[in-house]
Amino acid sequence: MTGPATVGQTRLSWNLPGDLHQLVAYHFMVNAFEVGTVTAVVAGAIGWFMVLRRQSFAGHTLAVVAFPGAAGAIWLGLNAAVGYFGFAAGAALVFAALPRSPSGKGFSEESAVIGTVQAMALAAGFLFVSLYRGFLDSLTGLLFGSFLGVTDGQVLLVALVGLASLAALGLMARPLFFATVDEDVARARGVPVRLLSTVFLLVLGLAAAEVSQVTGSLLVFALLVMPAAAAQQVTARPGWSFTLTVLLSLVVTWLGLAAAYFSIYPVGFFVTTFGFATYLLAVGSRGLLARRGRQVRGPLVVAG
Repeated sequence: MTGPATVGQTRLSWNLPGDLHQLVAYHFMVNAFEVGTVTAVVAGAIGWFMVLRRQSFAGHTLAVVAFPGAAGAIWLGLNAAVGYFGFAAGAALVFAALPRSPSGKGFSEESAVIGTVQAMALAAGFLFVSLYRGFLDSLTGLLFGSFLGVTDGQVLLVALVGLASLAALGLMARPLFFATVDEDVARARGVPVRLLSTVFLLVLGLAAAEVSQVTGSLLVFALLVMPAAAAQQVTARPGWSFTLTVLLSLVVTWLGLAAAYFSIYPVGFFVTTFGFATYLLAVGSRGLLARRGRQVRGPLVVAG
């Protein structure tokens, strides 16, 4: 699952240029960084809207649904990526058909259905693994992420899906933001809210399937949620928050891949850890700045 198990006893040293050279010395690591970069950009862009629309549970479930898709594809002798994207896209269309309450309130029915689908997906995934007669050594990778098995074909597929997802998001970004901020007014202005929600869930499903190939199906929150949540803690300006989300997603992914290469632990663990640390740092910084702001404003009010 990691570098030392296959490429020799790699060790992190104080020679930073030498360590960086090691990261790109092997073709599988080049593929991993290419897939990771595309995944980070797509996850950051779509995750920002997902967090803003309060659909994190749906995004996580779409990634979990990708697990039985990949396991079923391997069982049938197909490429795992086919199962990833196929099952996630199908589940996204199912979620899009669920009724949503006005103004984002009362999501009990929707959440119940999504949770049911998630539980069934995990059960189906382990069933497909049990039905597979061969030696499925990629089970841990399906759940917690891996970068050793990334092929040139997967890099191309992820790049194509990523470009299509970003193109679709770019076309609907402005009306989607409008519908997210004030759904009732957007509907009154003639914005196709229902269609936008369906297309966004489909794009989110493809993004979740893409992210799960790096972080694993169970740790997709690392890239879809944490950078966006951290960025929205730092600034409320949409443009700055969106840009910061993508940058944080890139940094977390690159650091996670590098740390996994020099260790014996899965890449998903490091991506999730760095993402969580980023979020804690953002929350802590915001709290510290707010406290300092109150301390500064206090004497001015008294003096006035």
